[in-house]
Amino acid sequence: MQFDSLDIIDPILKALNEEGYSSPTPVQAESIPIVLAGEDLLACAQTGTGKTAAFAIPILQRLYESHVHGEKRRVKSLVLTPTRELAVQIGESFTAYGRHTGISNTVLFGGVNQNPQTARLLRGVDIVVATPGRLLDLMGQGHLHLRDIEYFVLDEADRMLDMGFMHEVKKILAALPAKRQSLFFSATMPPEIVKLSASILHKPRKVSVTPVSSTVEIINQNILFVDKSNKNSLLVHLLQDTTIRNALVFTRTKHGADKVAKFLLHHDIKAEAIHGNKSQNARQRALNNFKAQKTRVLVATDIAARGIDVDELEYVINVDLPEVPETYVHRIGRTGRAGASGTAYSFCTADEKAFLRDIEMLIARTIPVIDAHPFPMLIQQPEAEASSRKPRGNSGHPAPKPQGKTGGWGRGRRPGKSH
Repeated sequence: MQFDSLDIIDPILKALNEEGYSSPTPVQAESIPIVLAGEDLLACAQTGTGKTAAFAIPILQRLYESHVHGEKRRVKSLVLTPTRELAVQIGESFTAYGRHTGISNTVLFGGVNQNPQTARLLRGVDIVVATPGRLLDLMGQGHLHLRDIEYFVLDEADRMLDMGFMHEVKKILAALPAKRQSLFFSATMPPEIVKLSASILHKPRKVSVTPVSSTVEIINQNILFVDKSNKNSLLVHLLQDTTIRNALVFTRTKHGADKVAKFLLHHDIKAEAIHGNKSQNARQRALNNFKAQKTRVLVATDIAARGIDVDELEYVINVDLPEVPETYVHRIGRTGRAGASGTAYSFCTADEKAFLRDIEMLIARTIPVIDAHPFPMLIQQPEAEASSRKPRGNSGHPAPKPQGKTGGWGRGRRPGKSH
């Protein structure tokens, strides 16, 4: 199937061609006709499936077809998203796909001076992409209202829930007109999200594509067992491979991200960290440097990385395994975007084996182990604890045999303790 078979107008087709897109992904192929028909949509789609285009393209088309020349621009479409990085990414997508339509958009997020954002609103804009806090702030100051909204998108609904934004989301929903087209996107559908969708949508059409197991099928996944003290050295060893032009590296904590970036810089590997303690300007600068390949490695925490979409990103490296298995799928989904190939390396210590079992159970596959590296695991899991813990997955991987000294858990160590 090609995009031109979806009744997309020529100005948008031209932009898609300029972006190098010819064939829609499954979520795009299913969602675009539904949105163009004016129906509400409930979509369950994992990261990396192309869902931004699934709502951006038809919204741009509907606004273009109803646009009255000479009319003062009013905010007719609102996209609500949880993070600043994702908001910026969505705004860039609207700009790219709509470059020949004349439809304008702006992005609203906190952590920066609001004056440029309010000035843009004053000039008039068709589409607003916003994070909940800044949107409510500007509404409270009278800089915008939502009375003219015709198209509303709630993106990454499950992440909104995880980040505690439900109260703000409900306040925004109360300000929207009852008559509107609503689109609801979420990577997972826990009961709270299903309940929220029922309060937003009217007789929605449902799209569910790319379950967790198939999301990662095209990604070459690998596990490397290593002691915690050798993780950074193993990372440097991997990055000595010059075919790894760029890599997105994940840590569990902000402090860990800073330590990894500093260690890489010390070994002459250009790296920057991105996490919630960084200013918005610093985060955006680091992301731009990574996209422009001025920085080879971007070290990120999970929340900060949500919305990072880098063309031709081939490598994701998990220095720390996540405690929530679904997070692993989101992480490695930064590569293998829209059908492209990718590679994921994940480091696993003795006290992260339980996380590995959960991940393998979720994705219904055993991740291959790379034993041939210079930092094999020496600290083994105590036999008593290993035998008493009920397996929660299907990994079945024995740790590499210890070479040299062996040891047990450090005093007071608990599985899952972050650094």
